[in-house]
Amino acid sequence: MALKDRITEDMKTALKAAAKERLSTIRLALAAIKQREVDERITLDDAQVLAVLDKMIKQRREAIAQFQSGGRADLVARETAEIGVLQGYLPAQMSEAELDELIAQSIAAAGATSVKDMGKVMALVKPKAQGRADLGAVSARVKQKLS
Repeated sequence: MALKDRITEDMKTALKAAAKERLSTIRLALAAIKQREVDERITLDDAQVLAVLDKMIKQRREAIAQFQSGGRADLVARETAEIGVLQGYLPAQMSEAELDELIAQSIAAAGATSVKDMGKVMALVKPKAQGRADLGAVSARVKQKLS
């Protein structure tokens, strides 16, 4: 089953179970997916849906930081709950060892020798790590290894 279809089925289940918070988050995700499909006039595949979900999680993490500095514990709790729902659709996270191995393989495959080659390495890493690791942290690790 495609990821988008699974999210739609989960929306129906949440609607029947009257799980308001879960339903709200799932509807937001479907709206973001639909918006991207309309904007780009395409039908998103699983990898592209993962990218949308990743972006939504990143936005919520940034919002949590803002809410914490503003002392809004109620909003921090809501955003954290939304992240929990969204992460349920992501594949299992990569371990540190898997991530290091992927980076090492990508550096070797790209023939990278300096930070100037970082774009080539990230182009190889991104499709394999999408949804399974924080790409910002991955980028920092690649930069560290190339320095």
